[in-house]
Amino acid sequence: MIFLKSDEEIELLRISNQIVAKTLAEVAKVIAPGVSTAKLDKIAYEFIKDNGAVPGFLGYNGYPKSICTSVNDQVVHGIPSENIILQDGDIVSVDCGAYKNGFHGDSAYTFCVGEVKPEIVRLLKATKESLYKGIEQAQEGKRLGDVGNAIQSYCEERGYSVVREMIGHGVGRNLHEAPEVPNYGRKGNGVMLKSGMTIAIEPMINLGKRQLVFEKDGWTTRTIDRKPSAHFEHSIAIRKGKADILSSFEYLEQVLGDKEF
Repeated sequence: MIFLKSDEEIELLRISNQIVAKTLAEVAKVIAPGVSTAKLDKIAYEFIKDNGAVPGFLGYNGYPKSICTSVNDQVVHGIPSENIILQDGDIVSVDCGAYKNGFHGDSAYTFCVGEVKPEIVRLLKATKESLYKGIEQAQEGKRLGDVGNAIQSYCEERGYSVVREMIGHGVGRNLHEAPEVPNYGRKGNGVMLKSGMTIAIEPMINLGKRQLVFEKDGWTTRTIDRKPSAHFEHSIAIRKGKADILSSFEYLEQVLGDKEF
């Protein structure tokens, strides 16, 4: 069942998503060569708690940490660890959730660690741009296929591949709600978008082949050819006109300054 949210509920969702946005900015401050992904998780946990929220991922279906940190060829759901030390030239996708006032926030961003190869930076740029191409289609009266098609066509035209197994989702009182939000599809197909729907759009785009494999930990997914993967995510509310983006990259962009990633 798809739950349509009232304006009041959407504002509560915004509060949770703004906490996520500010958490990503706190994490961005310390991303550098030599830093463990466990340190990023600790910073996120403490910041979320200090803001009167609960980490939305911690304990979700048994997930052991507060954020997901997926490095290089890891697509999503990488588990932070003291043993994973960021290196110069890496990329790391940080996916974060916060729960407050009965509603979940959910957003993700892929960061560069030190100096990253230009071809990988181009992958990040295209993935981030594809997120906004999808959001442009997320309006009342459009369909989910319009959103997925916009993302898919934008990335495939540039030679990248779209992960099929991992997709976006509804977000609200539960972290994952209906409908499923694929990053691929055909125009005019899929669920009709209605004002009051709240969804997380999150393209996961690979430099090489689209197929992925699961690590032994049962969470981490990795590209089959071990080429890099990028991931960006916003939670949004469907409106009659332009979508209302509830999360934000503004705070982390202030941290990054002249660097986009």
